[in-house]
Amino acid sequence: MELENDKWVPMDAAVSRRTLVSGLIGAGFAVAVSPVEGCYVQTSPDGLDAGMKTFKCADNVEMNVYVAHPKGAKKAPVIVIIQEIFGLHEHIQDVCRRFAKLGFYAVAPNLYQRQGDATKAPMSSIMADIVSKVPDAQVMSDIDSLMDWVGKQKQADAKKAGITGFCWGGRVVWLACAHGTRFKAGAAWYGRLDGNRTALTPTQPLDIATKLKAPVLGLYGAKDGGIPLTQIDAMKAILPKTGISGEFVVYSEAGHGFHADYRPSYRADDAADGVKRLVAHFAKNGVKA
Repeated sequence: MELENDKWVPMDAAVSRRTLVSGLIGAGFAVAVSPVEGCYVQTSPDGLDAGMKTFKCADNVEMNVYVAHPKGAKKAPVIVIIQEIFGLHEHIQDVCRRFAKLGFYAVAPNLYQRQGDATKAPMSSIMADIVSKVPDAQVMSDIDSLMDWVGKQKQADAKKAGITGFCWGGRVVWLACAHGTRFKAGAAWYGRLDGNRTALTPTQPLDIATKLKAPVLGLYGAKDGGIPLTQIDAMKAILPKTGISGEFVVYSEAGHGFHADYRPSYRADDAADGVKRLVAHFAKNGVKA
């Protein structure tokens, strides 16, 4: 995929803009999002090295990570892609391929790996048995381990790295940009800014906003029932106090999941605009393909 007229479109003209895959609708997508929309963006791996690899975490867990980058890449800028609540399913892998087509070394770790396979679980089980048991401290440690591994890959330049994520992963982006200095920029797609504080999730993005070490681009929908505009306004009020430039874009007609092209919530124009802004935000902060 590449950006053409601010839209995700395939580089291979033989692939339709919104590909209907006969007999394979929904293949590789999370069970919890079934039925998948009949047409969804599917990016060819042509010209890429793409597939699942593993890296070792601090507790010696071998974690799966989907990797995609241009063939023959040398020191490509890095984009870490954090999964939505449904895990490392086909949509997130496709997003990696899209950014690889733009020249990035794209990686998406399976951050639920110890807790279970969210791609094969119903929604109720994802929440009760997987998501609620994932500690923020573990996620931050796993991202550190991932970046240690990325730094050893000849195709990647770990010193030029950004992070983006969707839904559950959008919240992780805020936390990661406050956690350390691995990233030069972040882009959070409809990630929760406030919520319950528990032993495993002791802080929320609003709590750590003043600790940001990299500027975050927040991409949100005005009609997102789970993230009220009051939370966005609260974060906007805090960001100027951080000394780190940040920005919000709130799409007036979008709800939650507006980037997810395999779901009814998808809004093509808003998603394309968000990607365009992400690429510009990363480039402005030293992560340029």
